[in-house]
Amino acid sequence: MFKFRESPKPLIWSYTLILALCLEAGALVFQYLLDYGPCTLCVQIRATLFGAFILAVTGKLFTARSVQLLLAFLLLALMALLLYQSYQVLGIERYWFESSCTLSDPFPSWLPLHLWLPAMFEPWELCGYTPEIIKGITMAEVLIVTATVSFALSVWHLITQLKSN
Repeated sequence: MFKFRESPKPLIWSYTLILALCLEAGALVFQYLLDYGPCTLCVQIRATLFGAFILAVTGKLFTARSVQLLLAFLLLALMALLLYQSYQVLGIERYWFESSCTLSDPFPSWLPLHLWLPAMFEPWELCGYTPEIIKGITMAEVLIVTATVSFALSVWHLITQLKSN
């Protein structure tokens, strides 16, 4: 019978799981307790974090090296997307970009998260402003730093997975 080689469960999955849960919870607190509605780009970021959460759970459950390597590639792609989305949010907030997002459907018709889970993925407002977290630091600034660190860690994780195979 064929047996997969197992690899140890990397800490990246715990980090990603905690990161996704904390950022999602924080976004929902700002939305429902502090009444800062999300924009289209914000709910797309939430979807990216939801995907990272699913990857983290999968990474903790399946330890086969081939699965871990595939998940490492997927994590890198998701963290790159998160970094790009974070840069867009910061750019719109700081007026680096002249465009703004609309209230149009934020997801494709084959994955209408805004219809399936509107409490989490329905946009309420236009882009352009993120709330202050603490002492003048905005949500967009926290997100760009977090996304940069997460991207760097996912690059490091992928490199270690490639070296171990």
